Amino acid sequence: MKKKKPPKPFAYDLEESDLKRERRKARELKESQWWKRRVAKGKCYYCGSATPPKELTMDHIVPIARGGQSTRGNVVPCCKTCNTAKKQRLPMEWEAYLNKLTSKSS
Repeated sequence: MKKKKPPKPFAYDLEESDLKRERRKARELKESQWWKRRVAKGKCYYCGSATPPKELTMDHIVPIARGGQSTRGNVVPCCKTCNTAKKQRLPMEWEAYLNKLTSKSS
């Protein structure tokens, strides 16, 4: 009898077609005037640092892999550093991560 792997917490088993659809929607959002105006502000959503608009990336607040969607209410411009550090964390996990970092530096 094979042992089943325990499910990852909060992870969704998305079909490849679901992932492709969300990626397509994200590409469409990047081309929209709405997104271009958000990026033109040149500010990272998470750390607030001034970042050249071309260097800002699109981050899903609730990651697609965790059930999020490519909608205006779920995507924000952020710097590459924050996007890479956030990985697939949910907002409350990201906040806990940042709190842990600031408490270590104190």
